[in-house]
Amino acid sequence: MSNITMYVQGITVDPDSKSPILILKEKDGERTLPVWIGLLEATAIATSIEKLEFARPLTHDLAVNLLKAAGVAMPLVEITDIRDKTYYARIVLESGGKRVEVDARPSDAVALALRAESEIRVDEKLLDHSSGASSPATAGEEPPENQDQMQKWQKVLEELDPDSVKYKI
Repeated sequence: MSNITMYVQGITVDPDSKSPILILKEKDGERTLPVWIGLLEATAIATSIEKLEFARPLTHDLAVNLLKAAGVAMPLVEITDIRDKTYYARIVLESGGKRVEVDARPSDAVALALRAESEIRVDEKLLDHSSGASSPATAGEEPPENQDQMQKWQKVLEELDPDSVKYKI
């Protein structure tokens, strides 16, 4: 399997649970990976999407500023795996010819990637697993438990009115 380049299509809200959903879309294709995230994580992503600036740096802004000040590049973030109904991600850092990978929640990885203008990739097996849909979860960023749930969310996403997506890019 390979890693697929994605972009943030937007953030919407699950009509049932009212939880925010981060929607990643394949850069050169039609597949999506919806990830249920927490409200604070959605806010961190939305402020970057909207290019909001604050008098003082917020946490994700500070992290990117620290990396830049230390001469560390963040070329990409990857959503790599799903275990026990939780998505996993890693942030790739490079400095002085060394490459380091740091474990992260997908929502934090995406929030940092947006600020650092880093590439976002998703392991293709996750796209195959989700079949373009996921189900509600808490801040643990969990995927669906069963096929019926996956089909329900695939239908919701296929019928999603683009005007209802908040914080579109």
